[in-house]
Amino acid sequence: MTLTIPITMTIRINIVTTIITFWSHKHTWKRAAKNTLNCLVGCSLGDFSMLIYLQVYHPNISLTLNMILPMIAGLISSITLETIILKIKEKFYWVQAFRTAFSMSFISMLAMEFSENATDFLLTGRTVPITDWWYWGALGIALIAGFLVPLPYNYYKIKRYGNACH
Repeated sequence: MTLTIPITMTIRINIVTTIITFWSHKHTWKRAAKNTLNCLVGCSLGDFSMLIYLQVYHPNISLTLNMILPMIAGLISSITLETIILKIKEKFYWVQAFRTAFSMSFISMLAMEFSENATDFLLTGRTVPITDWWYWGALGIALIAGFLVPLPYNYYKIKRYGNACH
């Protein structure tokens, strides 16, 4: 008796095997985690600095501005930090470092910024005072979300293109 496997089943098995193989490289996950952490530091410096500033000095600012301004500040601080890292570590020219930091990381930064701000908003509603312990707890949880959300994308970029900005 011969057992035959339909061709569609074989194709599905090959696709699943390819997907599992693609996403299972420990070294790439470590590199993606390092890159994501660098980006998280840069994004969070600007994002949380602006967020704290707005909540302390402009507590009645609209929710829209309270979401947009920290995201913009986070993007600027992250691109700036990554540009400096590339200039110093990789000896890039300034323009080349800026273009590389922007092109390699912008989608990751947007995902990070959005996830941090959405998490913070869902946990606090932007109404918890800065003196409340939950304010700082929510920021910690937002940092975790900001790390985890772009991590698969960063892994994909490294694995697919063989490079990263850090």
